[in-house]
Amino acid sequence: MADIFLIVVTVVAFVLLTVVGVYLIVKYQHPDDKNDAYLPKLVVLFGFVLSGATVLMLPLDVANNEGYAGCDGFDTAICGGINMTLFWTVIYWLIPAWVFLLIPFSIFFYEADDGMLMAGTSVGAKPNSRIKEAIKYELFVIVIFGLIFALTYLFLNETAIPVREVTAPSFDAGPEYTITPNAEGGFTSSQLALMSEEDVMLLERNSANPELQTVALTVNPAVFYAGLMAWLGWFLFALFGAIGMAAMPLDLILAFVYRPRHMDAVEFAEAQMSLRDRVNELVSVGELIKIEREERAQQSADQGGGWFNKEARKRANEEKKTLLQFKQAVFLLEEDAEDFANCTQNYKSYNPLIPFGSLLLGICAFVISIFWVLHIILYMLPNSPVTPFLNTYFQWFDTWFPLFGVLSVAIFSFYLLLCAVKGCFKFGLRFLFFQVHPMKINKTYMSSFLFNTGLVLLCALPVVQFSVSAFQDYARYTTINQVINVQLKYLKFFGWWWQKKVFEYAFLAIILLTCIYLGCRPRDQSASNSIQLRDKLKSRM
Repeated sequence: MADIFLIVVTVVAFVLLTVVGVYLIVKYQHPDDKNDAYLPKLVVLFGFVLSGATVLMLPLDVANNEGYAGCDGFDTAICGGINMTLFWTVIYWLIPAWVFLLIPFSIFFYEADDGMLMAGTSVGAKPNSRIKEAIKYELFVIVIFGLIFALTYLFLNETAIPVREVTAPSFDAGPEYTITPNAEGGFTSSQLALMSEEDVMLLERNSANPELQTVALTVNPAVFYAGLMAWLGWFLFALFGAIGMAAMPLDLILAFVYRPRHMDAVEFAEAQMSLRDRVNELVSVGELIKIEREERAQQSADQGGGWFNKEARKRANEEKKTLLQFKQAVFLLEEDAEDFANCTQNYKSYNPLIPFGSLLLGICAFVISIFWVLHIILYMLPNSPVTPFLNTYFQWFDTWFPLFGVLSVAIFSFYLLLCAVKGCFKFGLRFLFFQVHPMKINKTYMSSFLFNTGLVLLCALPVVQFSVSAFQDYARYTTINQVINVQLKYLKFFGWWWQKKVFEYAFLAIILLTCIYLGCRPRDQSASNSIQLRDKLKSRM
């Protein structure tokens, strides 16, 4: 029978995730999307719930203890009774469905409206036209990733689990014991008699093969696609999660250090003049970008262009880089303008506790990041762990209040997911490889919501896999441990990456490199100031 407490906690967790998701959408959505884009909003909402549930399933699995042998019927005192295999299977299927079906379709559906607006055909356009446009592009995505999924499962669906062969004599000649039934109907080890000399002699005749053998098994599609999604997500999580683990504490502490302060008349005039100059310069840059794009479009129409035109590709890359620099400069200007407003006209209404809250969260994030780094070095990377470290801390709670241990696992796991989002934004803002999608109150379009939801879903399974490997001693009775550290760990092709701990080494290395980089450049700065950007644009015209 399922534990009523665990069922109630699960329901409450899903309700809280839904409420938080609705709050984030309402609080952060752009006014243009307030009464529109209902389909993307639903996809974002349930995508947020799915990503949060994926990470929180681990502590639920820990509390359920379904992997304990006694849960088969003879010792069910610590068993939760919830079918975690079914829960995890649902998660395995929903994540690729969201990442490759619903999120791309919602993006195409949302952007189709912008495309028709730019073309002047959105007035009077029916929703069916937007749906057809989205379906057309979504079919292309389905074909590409459908082929990838089918071919990888066809050729890489086998796992080779290592086993040790033990040869033993027949137990038919061994001693027989009668087990006295327990009055309560259960079974305890105290009902077994002590080993006799005959048992010892029989055990001494056992022989174990010193070389490990393997048992080849075919994993089911759900488990295989969970491994495939985890492997794909690891490339993002190893980069963004590591960057976020170093950047999260620093940015929170810097928010306190550079908190809004009252400005005197001289400081006010200088700051106002600086912002005004930057605004005027960026307006000029924006006009130059618009002129350049119009000229390039005209040249492409007259001379022809495309992917096979080297000069056209070069111009397109330069234009993309310039546009990213422009957006970066605009974002930093908006941040400075907001700080300036908090120091002047909004100074009296500004909540002075916000910076102190950031400082407290920054200290907590710093402690968690340090613990994670130490745990990786001491427990995860060595073949023989130096110390169980965090596992000992979690197991200590089991001796007096197990719920605290489960909550600690949830906090440490969910922190990794937050670091991935933070790292993506930090990396995009610093290196301009792709467009950043910051979450700002009343300024976030659905395209940014969808991008961040997709990122979080891609990183959810790597976070779970990383946490299970990190807390293997504490999570030894979980269902997911049997999947990740048995089936997926020895999966053909993908298993090599996890057995050699490639991603863990990369994760730790990127954390250290990020710490060095942020130590030299702690604050976000524009890659090139607006004057340089303007001069570069003029030189190309």
